[in-house]
Amino acid sequence: MYAHKRSPLVWFSHITVLLLVVLWTVPTFGLLVTSFRDKDQIVASGWWTALSTSTQNLIYRTPGADGQVEEDGVYVISGNALEGSAGEVASFGTSSLRPSEYEVGQTVDIDDGQTLTVDENGDYRMVSQEPFEGRRGQRIFVTAEIPPRFTLENYRNVLTSEGIGQSFLNSLTVAIPSTIIPVLVAAYAAYALSWMKFPFRNLLLAIVVGLLVVPLQMSLIPLLQMYNKIGQTFNVPSKTYVGIWLAHMGFGLPLAVYLLRNYIAGLPREIMESARVDGANDFTIFNKIILPLSYPALASFAIFQFLWTWNDLLVATVFLGNSEQTIVLTARLRELLGSRGGNWEILTASAFISIIVPLIVFFALQRYLVRGLLAGSVKGG
Repeated sequence: MYAHKRSPLVWFSHITVLLLVVLWTVPTFGLLVTSFRDKDQIVASGWWTALSTSTQNLIYRTPGADGQVEEDGVYVISGNALEGSAGEVASFGTSSLRPSEYEVGQTVDIDDGQTLTVDENGDYRMVSQEPFEGRRGQRIFVTAEIPPRFTLENYRNVLTSEGIGQSFLNSLTVAIPSTIIPVLVAAYAAYALSWMKFPFRNLLLAIVVGLLVVPLQMSLIPLLQMYNKIGQTFNVPSKTYVGIWLAHMGFGLPLAVYLLRNYIAGLPREIMESARVDGANDFTIFNKIILPLSYPALASFAIFQFLWTWNDLLVATVFLGNSEQTIVLTARLRELLGSRGGNWEILTASAFISIIVPLIVFFALQRYLVRGLLAGSVKGG
């Protein structure tokens, strides 16, 4: 008896899948870690160093003359160059050209008899025999070893100050009905194309298959023009959620009908015939038999449809616009990329907020995904 050996193609497939999983998981994990890091540490080091101490070059400006106090005949300005944060100062300087000129604990002359001392914990002390003058303080350049810092402030800023919370709700308002409506309509159509006999059934099925290759960009403008004309005729607003629900339904129906028809047509004919013998009509058969048996196919398409509508930008911009009341999450993130492109803590937190819902949907329904797609691909009526 020969031992079973896996072919090289099987090993290649497994390695390829593993590689794809790693390539998808690592950036997502890095995005999650970065979204919880302190904004200064995000700029100073990569996310893979999040658990290690980082060296940062900080600039601190002391208070001006208003912050001085008189002690034993001299004038003192004191504080903490690390602003109370944890860390150890390795060196400091008073010039941007020589930011690490002095060692901690060293007392240096800065100007007109004024001296500066910076301790390891960041405490500094400026002393002058004469009163300090001017409203602007002295700049202190500090090189410090900062321990890892994690915070929820990034998410707090995003969900409150940046308007992401409202956009998050707007995206849910768009995505949930835009997923449920096409699934239900396509399920009824798929049953009719599979088990009901009527004229031109095969022609309708061919039209559905043909619509799969129509680019969204080519049909978007004619659809918008038709929608606007209907709105003008009945005197209804054009930028409404109903409009984008109908648009997503139209763009999603061809794939939905195709997938569900293949699945439903492969269900055992004996079940339907037995139900008809017992007096069930098509509506009863669909609701009592077809829907419960079609959960894998329905869930597989629901995943694709939800991911598409949640991440959509083009259709949402055309049918909803970018007003504060209707702007979706993807459009809000686009604005953040333009206005806050340097604030990585804002962008990473925003990006992870945008992908957390699709991740939840995918992992909740992923057990149905492969079953539904495979069943629809090998069975036909």
